[in-house]
Amino acid sequence: MKTTEPLDYHGKSSPGWGARLALQIRFDRRFLPPVLITLILLLAHLSFGILESYEKTLLAVGASFAAEIVLSLSILGRWPHLSSAYISGISVGILLRSPFFWPYALCALIAITSKYALRIRDRHIWNPSNFGVSAMFFLAPFAAVPLSVQWGNEIWPMIVIWIVGSITIWRLKRFHICAVYVLGFFFFALIRSWITGDPFLVEVAPITGPMYQLFIFFMITDPKTTVRSKRAQMAVAFLVAFAEFFFRLAQTVSAPFYALFLVGPAAMLYEIYRSPPGSAGDATHPTSPN
Repeated sequence: MKTTEPLDYHGKSSPGWGARLALQIRFDRRFLPPVLITLILLLAHLSFGILESYEKTLLAVGASFAAEIVLSLSILGRWPHLSSAYISGISVGILLRSPFFWPYALCALIAITSKYALRIRDRHIWNPSNFGVSAMFFLAPFAAVPLSVQWGNEIWPMIVIWIVGSITIWRLKRFHICAVYVLGFFFFALIRSWITGDPFLVEVAPITGPMYQLFIFFMITDPKTTVRSKRAQMAVAFLVAFAEFFFRLAQTVSAPFYALFLVGPAAMLYEIYRSPPGSAGDATHPTSPN
């Protein structure tokens, strides 16, 4: 007896559940950032042991998952896509340095909660990871400090990450944001070297560290917390580098996080309030905090 595939309402045979799942995974671009951040984690840790411990990182990821699931089910009434929570948890695990366990869980909870609590016209205006780590660094400097490891003389991990990261961000159509920020960082590094008298390479060195790879590929490119137009995105990226210039002159270790914390939401608020409700300035998916 010959078997046939079930027909859809157009009269065409529809693929089986396995084929549908494969197509969904293949074309769901939300899986690309988690793959990239996992690559950064593996290369950075295997090269320099950047993690405080596996347990603390898993705690951050677990707290992110738990907060995302509970808040999404209780507020939106649906199961969330956990890619955003995974990125937030891994980011917290990589970026935080603390002798305690509780900052990792607390930072992850703050990051995820900010997506649901700090919203205007159904858009959250802070990148969750950036909000969480900035809050921890500012409010609890006695318990948590940022990662400050560089790649050192091992340049190959950075090359691999930049190649894979650039391809990924290009496919997500966010590469222009990274490029403008990096060029701005180099430009202001040159100015800082003139002001401080430090060698240019010393001022540029921080951008080669794992911390900046997360910042460049994930925080400033977050589709949900960046303005809509390409020109405005490039302007905001340059302004983030500009604000960071002053924080670095003040020798603030958390300079990029504080710069984005101030500039990103200001740009978002400007865009939201200059656009009438229901226009393109509002969220494309107003019920999705991811």
